[in-house]
Amino acid sequence: MKIQLSDKFTYSKLLKFTLPSIIMMIFTSIYGVVDGIFVSNFAGKIPFTAINLIMPVFIIVGAIGFMIGTGGSALVAKLLGEGKTQKANQTFSMLIYVSLIAAVIISIFGFIFIRPLSMMLGAKGEILECCVLYGKILIPTTFAFILQNEFQAFMIVAERPQLGLFITVGAGVTNIVLDALFVAVFDWGLTGAAAATAISQLVGGAIPLFYFLHSKNSPLKLVKASFNGKSLTKACINGSSEMMTNISMSVVTILYNFQLMRFAGDDGVAAYGVIMYINFIFISAFLGYSIGVSPVISFNYGAQNHGELKKLLKMSLVIISAFSIAMTTTSILLAKPLSTVFVGYDKELFDMTVSGFIVSCFSFLLAGFNIFGSAFFTALNNGLISAVISFLRTLLFQVAAVLILPEIFGLNGIWFSIIVAELFSVFVVIMFIIKEKSVYKY
Repeated sequence: MKIQLSDKFTYSKLLKFTLPSIIMMIFTSIYGVVDGIFVSNFAGKIPFTAINLIMPVFIIVGAIGFMIGTGGSALVAKLLGEGKTQKANQTFSMLIYVSLIAAVIISIFGFIFIRPLSMMLGAKGEILECCVLYGKILIPTTFAFILQNEFQAFMIVAERPQLGLFITVGAGVTNIVLDALFVAVFDWGLTGAAAATAISQLVGGAIPLFYFLHSKNSPLKLVKASFNGKSLTKACINGSSEMMTNISMSVVTILYNFQLMRFAGDDGVAAYGVIMYINFIFISAFLGYSIGVSPVISFNYGAQNHGELKKLLKMSLVIISAFSIAMTTTSILLAKPLSTVFVGYDKELFDMTVSGFIVSCFSFLLAGFNIFGSAFFTALNNGLISAVISFLRTLLFQVAAVLILPEIFGLNGIWFSIIVAELFSVFVVIMFIIKEKSVYKY
């Protein structure tokens, strides 16, 4: 039976509704992870380090899709909850068209500035050339990457999370198969890895675009729409927390790389790259749940169903608590096997990776609450509070921690930084949830 946004949700129904989004986000995270595995094992540490240095740039670009997708889906779901179907479709369509135009502009500037940008990130010599090569292959598919991130949220609003899952799984499988073929079989190295990712992004971005253009059964459709600056601004402000999260993660990654170069050299950057790849797979479960439940929250907020809103918050906190414990335990048990997959060929690098990964695993006990807290206020169309949470969690607290702790604890201080940042963020989330309870009546 099809689950609709207007349904009364139980734990089982909520998990069933959000599960496609969880799996979808995990498969999305596989793109960079698969590239990292094949490049590290078949091309070596230098190309692998190059991917870790240039990847923050593409995370920032993808953040545009997350911003418009999460902020726009909250706006569109609220309009549907208010019964304004035509306006919801026009708003949705306008946001997609604006994204396509923005992607073209970004691609042009990307080709022009990829080399100086790579140099700013610390790339030199052979690593610099690898950064430029990888970047120039991915830049033409920027539009698909942005759309893919947007459609993950809009597929849920369209009450087709399963279709969104199938498309994302298809894109993920495409990336895995082509990485194996291009890198391991044809020995194309970094070029093959970049080509595999570019093609998989086309699968993930173009198929949903075709669906929304031609589907007759979807509550959301691409229609003729004029530019609406007010709706665009509202969507961007509302989704600014997700934009802030991705940009902050990129800035913090760059800062981590600089600190690791100081305390551990190139191996430190490579080890951190492995840790971030693996962490993102686990964190994706929290992101996927938050993306999946947000349209339900937005719909009930728009329909003024305060009882259902309160129930959704309570159930979400229970679910995230269970996820947090399970993921922390699992990640600790898998620290050595997963590190072996990436850097098992280098014992010194392997030992450093395992040590840092086991420490960072404990951040999973806290991260889910912070990710959901930010998404919760985005769903309530309060982009300001959501952005504050994201800014403090992903930028201010982490920057302060990674600058201060290594001076006291050395390399271990870098690994502990993320835990300290998540701990301070939890207190901020609790404060806002308590403070805004009377306003939103949850």
